[in-house]
Amino acid sequence: MRYRLPGLFALLLTLLLNLLLPITSVHAASATERLMDFFTNVQSMQAEFTQTVSAQGFADKETSYGVFQLLRPGKFRWDYERPYQQHIIADGNQLWVYDVDMDQVIVKPLNLVLGQTPAVLLSGNASLTDRFDIQDVPGRDEQGLAWVQLRPKDNESSYEKLLLGFSQQNIRAMELVDNFGQVTLLEFSHLQRNPNIDPSIFQFQPPPGVDVIGEEEMVP
Repeated sequence: MRYRLPGLFALLLTLLLNLLLPITSVHAASATERLMDFFTNVQSMQAEFTQTVSAQGFADKETSYGVFQLLRPGKFRWDYERPYQQHIIADGNQLWVYDVDMDQVIVKPLNLVLGQTPAVLLSGNASLTDRFDIQDVPGRDEQGLAWVQLRPKDNESSYEKLLLGFSQQNIRAMELVDNFGQVTLLEFSHLQRNPNIDPSIFQFQPPPGVDVIGEEEMVP
């Protein structure tokens, strides 16, 4: 079973956004405190990820692997490497989704996409508490992580909740549950907080010959 856009589109944006999270305190801070510290202090980050998607009615789970990079404001990219290649790139103005196997690119204005998902947090001036109801999840302790739950206040949101799992120093897991019961779990490794990232990696030009879906004025 392979999940294609636009079904996974909003999920991926949601997940990548709330990755803005390092923690500066060394005491046993609550999960909510770790979330707030990370969101406040991170301007760039990169990590390897493992993504597992499970859906109601399907016995099999889909697992994929790749690399995520972020540079505030408004620039990020997901590079899916296995078992298929897909690149999701925000250049500050537009969002590009390049599916290598399908030889297809989808392009949308970034401001419209971010307005529909928690990706709006990439702007750097959105308040977490304005957009989410936030609470610790003390009864959940898989892998020794501290978990915090975020429920969107927007009744039109396409997802039910986000769960973020922290070690003492970094985010290690993120789980998104959508309104149809599909669960997307990301587990992070080799995370770097505030690394020097070349802004040019967020520039994207569709390869010659691929199908580009989107209005002509969106394509540079």
